[in-house]
Amino acid sequence: MREVGKLLAVFGGVITIVGLALWMGIGAGGLGRLPGDIRIERGNSAFYFPIVTCLIISIVLSLLLSFFRR
Repeated sequence: MREVGKLLAVFGGVITIVGLALWMGIGAGGLGRLPGDIRIERGNSAFYFPIVTCLIISIVLSLLLSFFRR
């Protein structure tokens, strides 16, 4: 149970840091508007799919999880 407690504490700290960074506007400018993200606007409708942003988030989370599994 100690490992689960450690894991929850680390995830809580990471979520807090990311939340504070987004709240302060640090991530608002770059993340979500990367080259390769799909954005289609026609008339009154818009479609946005942040495919590159999703890939970067996936890679970062995979690296973090593999680091904490060791």
